Amino acid sequence: MTEQTNVPIILASRSPRRKELLSEAGYEFTIVLPDIDESAFVEEGISPCEYAERLALAKARSVAEKFPDSLVIGADTVVDFEGRIVGKPADAKEAEEITRMLFSRPHKVITAVAIVQESRGTEIVESDSTTIIPKELTESQIAEHIKGGSWQGKAGAYAIQERDEFVERIEGSLTNVMGLPMELLQRLLKEFGR
Repeated sequence: MTEQTNVPIILASRSPRRKELLSEAGYEFTIVLPDIDESAFVEEGISPCEYAERLALAKARSVAEKFPDSLVIGADTVVDFEGRIVGKPADAKEAEEITRMLFSRPHKVITAVAIVQESRGTEIVESDSTTIIPKELTESQIAEHIKGGSWQGKAGAYAIQERDEFVERIEGSLTNVMGLPMELLQRLLKEFGR
């Protein structure tokens, strides 16, 4: 593709962590929130990876319709527990169930990244997967985590950067687990001349 250094970049996300990662990497961008209903996307019958890719692409397309000349980045993160998609908990009870499940065995965090430039009819979507090997949590750690509320709005009911004491080790990209796999994103942006 041709060089597009002057083409604006838009991040179609409300995630403060994605914004921080993109800023730290030196990119100039604006944020425009996507207008999609995530609950309309069906999880059954598709892999967690495919589900995340569909949502990331839908988010990017939603914003690209309004800003067709910009490079729009959409992302979606899901937790894959033995092939089952684990999303954001609805309440404290569900957050506790998810926490007990995920911190019993290794699980994967998958983040899909989509880049859309509508004026050129260009769409790219790929995903990255990182394996989390958890520590065994005590009852008091679980109770404290749920009471603290940091699980709210987080796929898998936790954020890796806030919960280092929950994780034995990770195999793969840390920025992927944080919600924006920078190695993947930078490779994709190079395809757009950025």
